[in-house]
Amino acid sequence: MTLSKLTCLACLFFFANATTNISAADGPIRVFILAGQSNMEGQGVVAYDHPKYYNGGKGNLAWSMKNSKSSTLMKHLKDVDGKWAEREDVRISFKDKRETRTGKLSVGFTGYGGTSHIGPELQFGHVVGDHLEKPVLLIKTAWGGKSLYRDFRPPGSGGTVGPYYTKMLEEVRAALSALKGKKYVISGFVWFQGWNDMVDEDARAEYAANMVHLATDIRREFKAPQLPIVIGELGNLGEKASGGIVEIRKAQARAAASPKFRKGTIAFVKTTPFARPKELSPNPGHGHHWFGNAESYFLIGDALGKAMVKLLETAKTN
Repeated sequence: MTLSKLTCLACLFFFANATTNISAADGPIRVFILAGQSNMEGQGVVAYDHPKYYNGGKGNLAWSMKNSKSSTLMKHLKDVDGKWAEREDVRISFKDKRETRTGKLSVGFTGYGGTSHIGPELQFGHVVGDHLEKPVLLIKTAWGGKSLYRDFRPPGSGGTVGPYYTKMLEEVRAALSALKGKKYVISGFVWFQGWNDMVDEDARAEYAANMVHLATDIRREFKAPQLPIVIGELGNLGEKASGGIVEIRKAQARAAASPKFRKGTIAFVKTTPFARPKELSPNPGHGHHWFGNAESYFLIGDALGKAMVKLLETAKTN
């Protein structure tokens, strides 16, 4: 995105308390929905470094920006003054347990409040923001400990619609209504989930079918039959994982490759390469949360964003 474009976008504030309208030249806001469970909420530690509770800070974001293999890719996360950068042209809305938080893309839009953690949204927002010449709004809607089998169960799967499927749509609608009539386009849906289905035999057996129904129902809900959809792999513990985790991974890949979807409209993103050792992570006992490793969450967001960009480019040529 050009410097002049960023300068123009710096004046924009497009939530409910906005006083400056987006000009016709800027076009519609590009909206991306990020949904899932606790790893979409974000468990990547930013700067906590207690020697007992956070492994001395190994693997947190501050440490990773100096010591990880991805350090050079992370430079944009801080501004010239060494503070956590805020992105003017990419904004985010996330309802945590206390309130709906909205603002410029930066660290901290997780279930913990403050600036203590990150999720995939951080680098995802940078990737799509760099690609698009329009302002971007990320709507993140996620809750820990939820399954696709029950909690997010989509209408197409039959049975009782999951309460968190309904809550997800409610939160998206609320964030869109806060735009106060400004033009927008629902441009993509990202799903990052799977742990709770992994521990249930019936849920594992249905996962691929339920994922297909989720994608189909989301597209129907927003009247976007070819909406780009990215499914992030349950990559916890890397390639060493076995059993139910591997079953879910295969189910996620099968769903993305379903013949019910037009080729080039849904992507499955492997995340196993982004697992980092627990010894070099802030929360060595939290394998279900990628050990709290910030580099993992950064790279997951990067991969999800690049997959979304590829789908957007494919859509332009079809």
